[in-house]
Amino acid sequence: MTLHLGGNTIVPIKDIIAIIDVEIIKDSVVNREFIQVAKDEGFIVDVSKEEAKSLVLTESGKNTVIYMSPISSTTLLKRSTFIKDISVIK
Repeated sequence: MTLHLGGNTIVPIKDIIAIIDVEIIKDSVVNREFIQVAKDEGFIVDVSKEEAKSLVLTESGKNTVIYMSPISSTTLLKRSTFIKDISVIK
């Protein structure tokens, strides 16, 4: 299964570690420093020209990538569990 993050970007759901609302990041100095270090190190991928609403932390093998998505964390969470919910309803 994959999750569409915006733009032309999709990631395997199994690789997702966390989906984080950007507003939470803005409120913390430590989190802002973490994001700045990640940008400096090249771990951040901005998937759209729009303002980011969520960060999606992924890991595949030894590669860690943080995607900045214009889609809200709530919507991404709903999309990631959508298929599971359908299979439960009979």
